[in-house]
Amino acid sequence: MELKNTKPIRAAVATKDGISINLHFGHAKTFWIYELHGDQFTLLEKRDVDHYCRGGSGDASAMQKILQSLTDCRWVFVARIGDGPIAKLNAIGVEPVDEFAHLGIDEALQAYARRLDEPAGGTAAE
Repeated sequence: MELKNTKPIRAAVATKDGISINLHFGHAKTFWIYELHGDQFTLLEKRDVDHYCRGGSGDASAMQKILQSLTDCRWVFVARIGDGPIAKLNAIGVEPVDEFAHLGIDEALQAYARRLDEPAGGTAAE
């Protein structure tokens, strides 16, 4: 299926192995950045970030740097994420996605991107 979107879309993924979405937002030290082309995603780069989670609290300085590193992404895929980081990401126009926790990166990115072509309130016609 060819997706209708023509503007490149970037997604950040919190992963420790490059295979599945298996890191909590606050535990990620690297985000893998993918770009959508048609219905395929290409790995562009890996962005190192400061560790945010400090066992029940967050490092505000680290959060600012993480937000700056993700501003060109539309989505950030994570295994889990707290309410505070969700609000901060939403404020900069980045949508956190945790519904694909521990699933394969490729299948999750493609499944989520297909939603761009679905009519409101339903699935795309075959």
